Amino acid sequence: MNQRTTMIPLARDGRPSAIGRDNSRNSSGRLSSQPIALAGAALLVLLAGVASIAFWRAYSGTSPELDRVVAARALQARTVQASEQLVEKTKGLEATQQESIDQLQVVQDQLSTVRKLLAAQQSETKRLSEQVTTLTEAIEGLRQSFASVQPSSESASAPVRNRAIRARAYHTVKAASQPKRAKTHS
Repeated sequence: MNQRTTMIPLARDGRPSAIGRDNSRNSSGRLSSQPIALAGAALLVLLAGVASIAFWRAYSGTSPELDRVVAARALQARTVQASEQLVEKTKGLEATQQESIDQLQVVQDQLSTVRKLLAAQQSETKRLSEQVTTLTEAIEGLRQSFASVQPSSESASAPVRNRAIRARAYHTVKAASQPKRAKTHS
């Protein structure tokens, strides 16, 4: 008879050691009870947290979601208002820019007109200056020719000429001082 006997090692305190025993039954029972307890405790902690948050929100009177919604709506309203102001300012700037462009165009047209008038005036001044120069040269030529002719005939023509001028002036003054007579038909 062959019997096998297994030896169970003893621990230091005299009790049989767990190494030699069939631990599969005991270990599975112990392992399965620990995760369930751990999960139950975690669930209880979560439920307590949710209940405390709900209790806090109910009795404090403020709700972060409502605050967020109100803040988001206020932000949207400010954004809309700011964009409307930007649109109005942009339109104002466009109008001002168009007015400036129109004024600049008017000034450019006036400047062009003034330049044309100035050019015309300069050409007229040049033409008149040339005519004055021509007349001055002609007068100078006449003076020179009169000066060369005058010394020989100066003594004879001066008294006759002066007498004729005096006579004409006398008759003009006399005619102006006499009353006019009306003509009668007879």
